[in-house]
Amino acid sequence: MSETSARHASDESSLFVEKPTSVRHCVVGIATSMSVLLYLDRFCVSFAERYIREELNLSNGQMGLFLSMFFWTYAIAQVPAGWLSDKFGPRAMLCLYILSWSLFTAGMGLVNGFAMLLVMRAGCGLAQAGAYPSSGTLLSRWSPLASRAKASSLVALGGRIGGAIAPLLTAFLMVLFVPVSRSSLFTDTELLKPITLSHHLVEAATGDIEHPEWIYVASLLSADERAIVEGIAQIPIPESPANASRVVESISDEQQSSLLSLMNDLIQRDDFYNKAAYRELTFSREANYLIENKSGRTLTGEELTRRNRLVAEAVFPDSLGKLYVHGWRPVMITYGLVGVLVAGAVWFVYRDNPDQHPSCNDAERRLIKGVIPGNETLAASSETPRKKTTAIPWRYLLRSTSIWCSSLSQFMINVGWLFIVTWFPRYLAEVHHVPIEQRSLMSSLPMWCGMAGLFLGGLWTDSLTRKIGLRWGRGIPITVNKIFATVAFLSCIWLDSPWAVTIAMACVAFSTDLGIAGIWAFCQDVGGRHVGSVLGFGNMWGNFGAAVSPMLLNAIVEHFSWNGLFIVCAAAYAISGVASLGIDCTKPIVPDESND
Repeated sequence: MSETSARHASDESSLFVEKPTSVRHCVVGIATSMSVLLYLDRFCVSFAERYIREELNLSNGQMGLFLSMFFWTYAIAQVPAGWLSDKFGPRAMLCLYILSWSLFTAGMGLVNGFAMLLVMRAGCGLAQAGAYPSSGTLLSRWSPLASRAKASSLVALGGRIGGAIAPLLTAFLMVLFVPVSRSSLFTDTELLKPITLSHHLVEAATGDIEHPEWIYVASLLSADERAIVEGIAQIPIPESPANASRVVESISDEQQSSLLSLMNDLIQRDDFYNKAAYRELTFSREANYLIENKSGRTLTGEELTRRNRLVAEAVFPDSLGKLYVHGWRPVMITYGLVGVLVAGAVWFVYRDNPDQHPSCNDAERRLIKGVIPGNETLAASSETPRKKTTAIPWRYLLRSTSIWCSSLSQFMINVGWLFIVTWFPRYLAEVHHVPIEQRSLMSSLPMWCGMAGLFLGGLWTDSLTRKIGLRWGRGIPITVNKIFATVAFLSCIWLDSPWAVTIAMACVAFSTDLGIAGIWAFCQDVGGRHVGSVLGFGNMWGNFGAAVSPMLLNAIVEHFSWNGLFIVCAAAYAISGVASLGIDCTKPIVPDESND
């Protein structure tokens, strides 16, 4: 054969080189969707907590325990859940985990007391513990070494999307599930502090008080109605127990019924809303919509009562129950049902290995393993060991300096970061009195900024790894972000605007997420066939930090101040940054595993 003919034959054969299929992208896509649901179910309760607290009459201390309970069980189950995924396969286990936590999430919408609420939340933590270890195992089997960090960052990005939409979607659904057609009249249980309310109205009747909104409401009372509140106001306001969300103020049934009728009569009056008297107040979006009434038509009786009810809640925020408290239960049930659909998608799309997937061709398998067409060379560092996992490698985990440095770093960073997704909505409500819809936007903004950090962090660590190697290619992104987050938390001490603090929290979230892809890639680099166990061990310590955080931060706020909270969060990030300097991705957890 002539040289020309040989070249022609070679070119012709190249036209028929099999192109890789894209199953690996579907695997990453479904894992990302799972991650969205994971964080949506995890952090929706942080936004709904003040409504859960009001309906179940819980203290701030009890809510701190409720928020922490998830992370205790989540942390404890991390290593066993990761090992189960390594042993029985990530596909089956991930489906089981998703179905389980979805049922527990829906169950929260059916509880009738604090004990059952804790049980449902603990169940969510146990079930969600296996999500990321299982995903880490899948990514190590379905992603080439050169793009592991990017794939990991996309899955983690899904979590941040879920965290970002959690307050927005939860607020939207809570309002949606309390339509105008539902009665807006107060019930007995929604007069939270009848004695305090009566004292406010009596004080306002004198006009010698700096609350024009109270004065206006008092001016609407008839002589008989004033007599009712004056009679109740003869009872001294009981002292509030430490850390109580509300005080049970006992009055006679007759007084309760009279005050309830009085308040319901007020919120059905055309003249209850007064722009001049209420100029200093902020209202929910629905209240503003009804107040502005841009349609120009006359409000229906239901709309008028709804508008006035929402206004009354803003006038007496501590004394009157919130209408939207009726929306949190159906939200939890809805999120639980969505989880069933995601579990079905996981079962349909996933297989434990590329070799088992009927839609994955040989070209894609070679690409995942690192085999380059035309140069049949296996990149040994990208080949995930397939030997059957037998037991959790505790001896190696406990002796690894890198694992302990990573664990300490994750523990401390979660102590600080959990403020954003637990107490930040409470901070906005209590310190700056931000209404529900605006509060949901502010609460979600840091998570959106975190997404940019995740995306850039994955690209950054892959790029650095190619240029300077695993040791510092992974290590630098994990370490430097802690410095910026520390400075951002400290700046909050001098900020007095809710938007300024929100921007600072956005900087914390961006900096934190800049290093997450590096941590995931580290676990895959050093884990070998124990990726689930390694990732689970680090997640365990990170979530012990998350479990401690709500109760610790609540205690600091209750006994010191919000500024004290910001200082503690900054210190936690500083310690995390120092610890992360000891992480080394070049040393496998099981040194002789390649010889097994």
